[in-house]
Parts: sequence; structure tokens; C-alpha cells
Amino acid sequence: MLKQRIITAIWLIPLVLGAIFLLPVEYFAWALVAVFLIAAKEWGRIIDSQCDVTQWSFTGTLGILLIAINLIVPIDAVWLRGQLHPIYLAVILIGTFWWAISLLLVVTYPKSAKLWQKNPMLKSMFGQLTLVPCFVALIALKSISSQISPYYGASLVLLVMLIVWAADSGAYFVGKAIGKTKLMPAVSPAKTLEGLVGGLATTMVVVAGVMYISPEQELGLVVAVTIFVALISALGDLSESMFKRAACIKDSGTILPGHGGVLDRIDSLTAALPVFTLIYIAFWM
Repeated sequence: MLKQRIITAIWLIPLVLGAIFLLPVEYFAWALVAVFLIAAKEWGRIIDSQCDVTQWSFTGTLGILLIAINLIVPIDAVWLRGQLHPIYLAVILIGTFWWAISLLLVVTYPKSAKLWQKNPMLKSMFGQLTLVPCFVALIALKSISSQISPYYGASLVLLVMLIVWAADSGAYFVGKAIGKTKLMPAVSPAKTLEGLVGGLATTMVVVAGVMYISPEQELGLVVAVTIFVALISALGDLSESMFKRAACIKDSGTILPGHGGVLDRIDSLTAALPVFTLIYIAFWM
């Protein structure tokens, strides 16, 4: 399993980095549609793992939403005079509010499942609230321009990914080594409190990198934002685990050997990206 994960990561990471740094924003936005359609099809299995019609109808609906966003808000209108387009801002705010609701659902699971487990409409709405704000946040961050560097926006996207990867990796290895206290056994039995703390500690490597590259930043703020984003990314992971457990699904898909589906790889990012974008707007724009 670990060997498969490493092999997949060897070709997947350069592909992701190439898309982030080399694709113009216009092409990046449309390439994301294809990626999120795969994730949508996987979420369709969470809605109803036995019904292809439900899965494809959700995929089609989400595809229409994403295409509409790209057409209604051209790339050159995403940021105007330092202000995020109102549609983008509204979607990100709604997404952030969704993660507050998701936290309540996760903390109260399995009792909360009585409200939505047999309701395809609610699970479809949860899927849209999970995927659309992440899509919008990715484009918003990538679109940020700077006179200092043409890759400034891409660097911000990478920064969020590094925080998430550091938190995930630290949690995995520390949890494997010394994890004993179950974090939320009803949602994800394998995750431990020690792993969570180890993941947060690992993100300090990212903080050190940020302060080395940009020493004018306020250390306390960078540490606080990094820890908060890492915690939110853990919520994204737990949320998807909750929905998969309720649907009796181990992995969202099989497209990425050793990793599962696209949704399994972006679950933490679906929470981290909208929240980080909102924080960036509040503190750095």
C-alpha cells in the first residue's frame, strides 16, 4: 500500500505543480472543471452508491455550476482593484459557513446522520457546498497577481497544499508510531489525538520556510494562521470520512492507486482553501 502511494505521488506531484505554476489562469480554471467532475462523480457514490443515475445527475449538475462560474466571472474580473468579485466572495463565505455546520455534524455523528443519511437532496447539497467553494478558492488564489513575482498566486496555492500535506504526513507517521488516543472513533477509527498534534507540529516546517522566504511577516500571525488552516484541513478529512462511513464506502474511488479517489486526495483541501482565502483577504489584501 505504501509503495503504491509513493509511486502515485511521484507522478502526481509534478503534474499538480506543473498545473499550478505553468498553466495560465484561464486554462487552469477549465482544467479544474475536469478534476472536480471526477470528484463529483465520486461524491455521487456517497449520495447513492448503487444508483448510477443519481451519481451522474449530481456530476452533471455540479459541472453546470462550475462552467457557469467560469463563464459569468471571467478571469480578468476575479480581482478588481484588489477586491474579490462579489460572486466569488459570496461562494467562499457560504463555503466557510458550511464548514462550521460540518463541524457540528462531525462532532455529533452518528446522531447527526439521522438528519441526512437517507436524504439524497441534503447529501447533494453538502457535496456542492464542499466542492464549489474549493473550486472558487483555487481560482481566486491562483489569480492573485503581484509586481514582485508572476508566480505569487501559484505560490499561495502551493502554500496551502504544503500546510495540508505537512499536517497529513505528520499525523500519519506520528499516529502510526505513538498514536493511542482515538480522536473521533465513530467517524474515523484510525485517527488519533497524538497524530493530530504531530501533524500540527510538522506544519511548523512550513512556517519556518515562509519566514525564511518572507522575513517581514509577523511570526505570530503566520503560526496562528498555519495551525488554524491545518485544523480546518483535518475537519475536511473527517467530514469526508463521516460521509463515506455513513455510505459504507472505504475509498471514494480507485483512480489514484494507493490513494483512492480524487475526493480522497482533496478532502482536506476542500476545507483549507476557502478558509485560507478568506483569511488572506482579511489580513493581507
